[in-house]
Amino acid sequence: MTALTIGKVQIEGPALLLAPMEDVTDRPFRMICKEQGADIVYTEFVNAEGLIREQERGSDKTKSKLEFGDLERPLGIQIYGASELSMEQATKIATAERPDLIDINCGCWVSNVALRGAGAGLLRDPERMRVVVERVIGATDLPVTVKTRLGWDADSIRIVEVARMLEEVGVQALSIHCRTRAQGHKGEVDYSWIGRIKEAVSIPVIANGDINSAEDVHHVLSSTGCDGVMLGRGAIRHPWVFREARHLLRTGESAPAPTMTERIELCRRHLSLAQQYKGERVALITMRRHFAGYFRGLPGVSTLRAELAAVREAADLHVRLSRLLDSTGSETATA
Repeated sequence: MTALTIGKVQIEGPALLLAPMEDVTDRPFRMICKEQGADIVYTEFVNAEGLIREQERGSDKTKSKLEFGDLERPLGIQIYGASELSMEQATKIATAERPDLIDINCGCWVSNVALRGAGAGLLRDPERMRVVVERVIGATDLPVTVKTRLGWDADSIRIVEVARMLEEVGVQALSIHCRTRAQGHKGEVDYSWIGRIKEAVSIPVIANGDINSAEDVHHVLSSTGCDGVMLGRGAIRHPWVFREARHLLRTGESAPAPTMTERIELCRRHLSLAQQYKGERVALITMRRHFAGYFRGLPGVSTLRAELAAVREAADLHVRLSRLLDSTGSETATA
């Protein structure tokens, strides 16, 4: 299978990428997904102006999002902003951390980002997007990629034209969420645009949007000819999706669902990593959004999630997980 090449990053065969997600793709979760088979992972969104302000004040809250280890490579730092000057300066700060690539967020649809001209807001002004992207590329020696959407709304889809422009200024890969900004996360994704984009540019094109299972990965790859797929909410829902997708692509057969023992062991692993990098209190808070994914399919999962979220000490959470294993055995849970 064709390799995905972005600068010095080379992935053999169709690449499986973890999408950048605010308050989700922190260091512990990235490590979990890498261990499960994600080829490339991304940081959370990094606000360019916030990063600059905090650096001036001597704060490192936003800059802490840039921290990563070699086990997470290849890794991209994603930045967003509407000002070319802020994006240029933020790129220099991010480049100093030496990730494998810099990614520009041109796809975030939420109002407090897009309506301020950042994220998907750049789709309303492709010339402004060009300027921002050129300034980012000029500020780094790393490969620059872009994640975007089809357009602002159904009446303004110009993604083929945008893709050509981005390749022309030096972008080395595109990730396309196959919805418009107006759709948010609702409505049908339209993967048919991937083929049209592939015909228009020679750089790698990565498909994103509602890819939640190994079967979805296989379908999108086979039907669009994309160079890779990027999973977001599907990875939260089922972090084993990377392992299962790789198995299906290699063998043509579905991988066994994780057993209860595997579910609990991975949850414990995630908790340990979160404690290591965030401390116990923050670790317990951040784990709450992941319990549904680890125990999806269990009878009474909503009650279980509430019980686990109420635990205030890591030791007690380990005890509760041990009781869960004792009560269910190691059988497979339905995904």
